[in-house]
Amino acid sequence: MSKNIIQIFDTTLRDGEQVPGCKLNKSQKIIIAEQLDLMGVDIIEAGFPVSSPGDYSSVSEVSKVVKNAAVCALSRSVEKDIEIAAKALKFAKSPRIHTGIGTSDFHIKFKFKSNRNSIIDRAIRAVKYAKKFVKDVEFYAEDAGRTDNKYLAKVCESVIKAGATVLNIPDTTGYCLPDEYGSKIKFLRENVRGIEKITISCHCHNDLGLATANSIQGIMNGAKQIECTVNGIGERAGNTALEEVVMIMKQHPSLKMDTNINTSMLYGVSQIVSDNMGIYTQPNKAIVGANAFAHSSGIHQDGVIKNRKTYEIIDPKDVGVTESAIVLTARSGRAALAYRAKNIGYELTKLQLDVIYTDFLKFADVNKEINDNDIHKIIESSYIYQELR
Repeated sequence: MSKNIIQIFDTTLRDGEQVPGCKLNKSQKIIIAEQLDLMGVDIIEAGFPVSSPGDYSSVSEVSKVVKNAAVCALSRSVEKDIEIAAKALKFAKSPRIHTGIGTSDFHIKFKFKSNRNSIIDRAIRAVKYAKKFVKDVEFYAEDAGRTDNKYLAKVCESVIKAGATVLNIPDTTGYCLPDEYGSKIKFLRENVRGIEKITISCHCHNDLGLATANSIQGIMNGAKQIECTVNGIGERAGNTALEEVVMIMKQHPSLKMDTNINTSMLYGVSQIVSDNMGIYTQPNKAIVGANAFAHSSGIHQDGVIKNRKTYEIIDPKDVGVTESAIVLTARSGRAALAYRAKNIGYELTKLQLDVIYTDFLKFADVNKEINDNDIHKIIESSYIYQELR
């Protein structure tokens, strides 16, 4: 069965770095960029060159080391921004300039103190100017999620005529419901002349916890690119999580969509990003969190020990995790205790297990988690083990 390949546009080094306190230096950006490239990311947004000399230098150096992915630099719809972005991308094998402007009435009235026609004129000029430097120009309609669809269509049609190759439809404030965002993409696909010639891109934020759902609705309605970050990091509540959208497509063949990502690298790259940014990944984070493949409930543990598929829809190895974790707590059952005991060399009879399990529960009630050393102590101090071994 043939699948549509959805391009993964990673903005960990740009939007992801906008998390307070998570500034990356040049060498750290290069380390992460090389890993993203190896993992199969299609486009790496390396930074916003005009924002600082350091960011300019980082984009330039990333452009030198990336071998496969396109390298993208962000700009506003300002000629100086675009010129500096183009210079920073000089060494990129496949350079892309990402330029744009806010299109919602909130942005037009309060941010730009302008009007709809003037915004379209600025958008056209920005795209035409960027095309003087690179063939691949992505246009972002900032706050597209709250932009009137008919006006948004007019903006999109204008920038396509000006030479845009990719249209980024951001839900900048994370406001849209999934069906609203999907319907917006569908409306544009059906009402913008020339849209079949370009790539529609989803860029969703997670203010209401809907970034991943919105991105999936976007591709189900015709978008061919998802903009995302490793671990879902980013401004405010973060961006669409790369690992989530990639695994959703992999685990749901009915979508008939896939990516070029080597999923076995997901966990490792997640750790690299977390370590370099100094940002803690929540334990219950989907796919890459410490507890994503950990089981502590007795019912769940018994099921997973018998057959992993009872409580796991993803094989841990598919995302680079060695194996599922059977975590022993006061909620664990006999099967989990026997399993962990066997892993450290104890073959317990049913009688031994029954008695030792009672001791185990007493210990577990006053300890959050039981490790291998604790298991040794519990078993070795049990009279039943001493008598019957």
